[in-house]
Amino acid sequence: MGDLVMKARNGTGRWAARLGMCAAALWLGAAGLLAAQPAQAAAGGCAGQLVRTLPFSTGEVRVYKTRDRACAVAVAHRPGVRRPMSVSIQPRGGYPVRDSGQFTQYAGPVGAHAINRCVYVKGSVGAGSVDSGWILC
Repeated sequence: MGDLVMKARNGTGRWAARLGMCAAALWLGAAGLLAAQPAQAAAGGCAGQLVRTLPFSTGEVRVYKTRDRACAVAVAHRPGVRRPMSVSIQPRGGYPVRDSGQFTQYAGPVGAHAINRCVYVKGSVGAGSVDSGWILC
């Protein structure tokens, strides 16, 4: 690598130096993508930015937002035990989208179009539950 730097300073080997820089940039970019995957998996498949966390006794509901969609996931505090879980999201003026059943880690994701619309989110894990009221207005 030192030879490439010296050649670049001398005016020769510019392409080799540029190639080395490009390879380093691609490697760092790939490392960043790999590091981002566990966060996406932990979110349960929702895209966007985490905008609200609604905690309750047995878990929490995480609400994510992109430019045009809102998404919600109910996550258990103690994963591994199969128990009833549910999550729903309803845009103002629309119908609720719901996922419920016997799950071990999380319920959802559920999403709705929410461009300039409030959403109402509900979630439960076992006996604990939460509802948000109208949010993201």
